[in-house]
Amino acid sequence: MSSDRPYYVPYRYTWSAARPTVTRVSTSRTEIVQILIAYVVITVDLTVIFFGGGVLSGGHGIASLLSGTAVLVAAVAALTGFVCHELAHKVYAQRHGFWAEFRMSLFGLAFSLVTSLLAGILWAVPGATVVSGMSDVDRENWGRTSLAGPASNATFALVFFAGAFGAFLAHSWVASLLVFVAWVNGWFGTFNLIPFGPLDGAKVYRWRKSVWLAALLLVGAFTALLTLIFAGYLTPLLGH
Repeated sequence: MSSDRPYYVPYRYTWSAARPTVTRVSTSRTEIVQILIAYVVITVDLTVIFFGGGVLSGGHGIASLLSGTAVLVAAVAALTGFVCHELAHKVYAQRHGFWAEFRMSLFGLAFSLVTSLLAGILWAVPGATVVSGMSDVDRENWGRTSLAGPASNATFALVFFAGAFGAFLAHSWVASLLVFVAWVNGWFGTFNLIPFGPLDGAKVYRWRKSVWLAALLLVGAFTALLTLIFAGYLTPLLGH
């Protein structure tokens, strides 16, 4: 499926007629503007949900945006969990000769704002990395391109978890914030590995089931651990 509309694309990788072979990582003004818009929206979503709470659930809602610390932590989580996830798809595809750019979904971004502000739920469908020139039957390149995103999330989750552990040993309150960023990355990676519809996991599964299963088990298990820590069940690492 392909789309030439600059401000909407379904949340999936799309295929269109081959464009000139790409020999280096490149971008465009359209991509920069759209990924920045999506980044700001996801940052607002994360700030409201995890530091304020939805209005309908009795939370502070948009008032949380007045906290510099909350916005900064959410921005780092959105940068590593969302932006770097999409850039990982893009970089892999372009380094292998395919055209690839991010395109946002206006409906998906608007819907995520409504659900976060009202219900305190993250239901983000910000857009997708559009890839051109890759054949529908090229399962290996689709699989590897798709796996790059969750792999980026897993890497950042490990890095921030290690940082949280070091902060805890230093008796720093920053430990809980680093756990939050690690948890967001783990959740983004695990969710995208679900083998359903347009998600990354569906394409990895079609390419090589053993790789998909190993990735899902590893990232999912680590995310489950981070969830327990973030929820307070393993409080020592949170410094409580």
